[in-house]
Amino acid sequence: MYFNMALTGTQCDYLLSVLDKDYVMNHTLEALSNDIHKKFEKSDFFKVGNLIIMLLQQEMLPEAEQRLAAVTLLYEMYRGESLANSPFAPVFVHLLLSQDQKPNVNAIGQLPRITEPEKSFISQLISDVSKDILLKKTATQIINSDYTLHSPVDLSKLQLSLVEKTSELPLTSKAAISIIVPGFENSKKDSNTTFDKNLIKLLASGDNAPINKVYMPEFVSLAPPLSNCQDEPVWLNPITPSEHSVAYDSSMCMTSKKNYETRKLITKAYETALTLAQQQTLLTELANDSKLVHHIGLTPKKLPDLVENNPLIAIEILLKLMQSKQITEYFSVLVNMEMSLHSMEVVNRLTTTVDLPTEFIHLYISNCISTCETIKDRYMQNRLVRLVCVFLQSLIRNKIINVQELIIEVQSFCIEFSRIREAAALFRLLKQLESGDE
Repeated sequence: MYFNMALTGTQCDYLLSVLDKDYVMNHTLEALSNDIHKKFEKSDFFKVGNLIIMLLQQEMLPEAEQRLAAVTLLYEMYRGESLANSPFAPVFVHLLLSQDQKPNVNAIGQLPRITEPEKSFISQLISDVSKDILLKKTATQIINSDYTLHSPVDLSKLQLSLVEKTSELPLTSKAAISIIVPGFENSKKDSNTTFDKNLIKLLASGDNAPINKVYMPEFVSLAPPLSNCQDEPVWLNPITPSEHSVAYDSSMCMTSKKNYETRKLITKAYETALTLAQQQTLLTELANDSKLVHHIGLTPKKLPDLVENNPLIAIEILLKLMQSKQITEYFSVLVNMEMSLHSMEVVNRLTTTVDLPTEFIHLYISNCISTCETIKDRYMQNRLVRLVCVFLQSLIRNKIINVQELIIEVQSFCIEFSRIREAAALFRLLKQLESGDE
């Protein structure tokens, strides 16, 4: 099985130069951490950490100072984040376990035991106790420090968090092992062990690096036994061909000529007024097929063009779309489009045919009044005011709206345009309604 966990040759050389014995002993832990952050992107940290884990497991870091620097880099790569969120949090739990919680002999591939000064340092590091002061020291100073002054850190919360995350993983994720296994002659640490950079680079860099590969046992599922069927289904062995025939609708996925003509007419209706004959043809097709209205290509965005050019067609289509989930979008477009004779005609017809939402009607009335008040052309203003007044009188007389809900706004409109006869008539109607005079 293959995972992309290898570094490039150049990256591997740089990391090994940072972990070199002489470099580690002559630089503070903070300097080593800064070197890693400067050279590697955050996306490479997981690969760097995997190489460090391999070096610790295979005991390829012969000096305690190198080992301590490697553990520090594992922590500092994800500085500023909670340790529980680090992919290498289990490493710190394992290193800090007490001796009676570990087996007497390290198994192949296990993390090494660490000394008490190292354990004390790691405890302070993950608990952020004087962290800045700690990192100002070299690994040699940490190894030679007095570890008895510091108490062990409580790992219970971290362990609980890791157990919860591990429980969510499938059992197969725990079955793989690395293909890198040390030889028996090197299984025990030798005092003459060297930091073999060439060997490490061979194991950990390149596309075919062994660090990329793990061995995972294959989980074999037994094939179910064949069913001993005595009587095969009759459709597998027809008695006579005449008893079975294929039923196929040859009209599926094909646009009928009528639907094609209807779509052509509705497309034309967005651009220009249809003739009476064309309008009648389109209305007849819509009446004959109740579902056709959903397949003619009308969208809320195209509605204003249809209203301005063919208001009668727009009315019939909106009536057929009343049960559609998109009807609210069509209403919203109709309310906010530019006020005109045709838009008022459409709204008036809808109000006398179906029950429109009250908020929709009120919003449209407010839009009409606002348009009349803001238009600059005096002739067009007078014309629109007359249209709005007649429209409002129709709504009031047919009891489509409760004028008391808009009385202040409508009265102000009438007073502002009292010079126009229709506005004065509407004002008198409002006063009659207030006095209860039918």
